[in-house]
Amino acid sequence: MVEIKRASSQRRRHLADRFADKMAKKESLRIKGLRHKDETVWFGLGMFGIVGWAVAIPTLIGIALGLWIDRTWPSRYSWVLMFLIIGIVIGCINAAYWVRKVRKTIVEDDDE
Repeated sequence: MVEIKRASSQRRRHLADRFADKMAKKESLRIKGLRHKDETVWFGLGMFGIVGWAVAIPTLIGIALGLWIDRTWPSRYSWVLMFLIIGIVIGCINAAYWVRKVRKTIVEDDDE
């Protein structure tokens, strides 16, 4: 006959604690989801748009400025490439600012 081993009370308590922790995490995620239910897919796509424009606009301004300098004062250096890189760097800093700002509002909402 096969003997069934029962878990010790300490092991049962540990399993119950793990289960309670998992359920608490799921419940907090559910509450968080209810709090942010107005943020649909369009909200995420809008964030992609903000980040995209935050990089694209400074880059295009840098290219335009570089083209103008190259046409006005010709030199052996390509001002278009220099201002392209500067525009991309400024755009990335700008995008990081927007992402940090939105993340901060989301984290503050979660703390409440």
